[in-house]
Amino acid sequence: MTSPAVSSRDLPHPAREEIRLEAVLHALSDPMRLRIVRELASDGDELSCSYFDLPVTKSTSTHHFRVLRESGVVRQVYRGTAKMNGLRRDDLDGLFPGLLDTLVDAAAREAARLGAG
Repeated sequence: MTSPAVSSRDLPHPAREEIRLEAVLHALSDPMRLRIVRELASDGDELSCSYFDLPVTKSTSTHHFRVLRESGVVRQVYRGTAKMNGLRRDDLDGLFPGLLDTLVDAAAREAARLGAG
């Protein structure tokens, strides 16, 4: 339910009970989105979209962040003119215990194995 004080700059997010495993797995199946999640997990705080140096166009980057938000993996909020991104760790760990840590660890191991950082 939307409150009357919600600004037009508020972004829609699924409620915790609306987050579905298949949507989370789909969001994390893309290497760029997995890279974003790895960076958010390692930083542990909110990061702006501009923080990420992705080798894709701005519109493709926007698409990746939207998929992550709409699947319930990240929460995006505006802070001034910056769109900030944070992992929805509490929601994901509550719904799918261990999934996020396992996937982030596996992605880091793969990146190291492939020499991709």
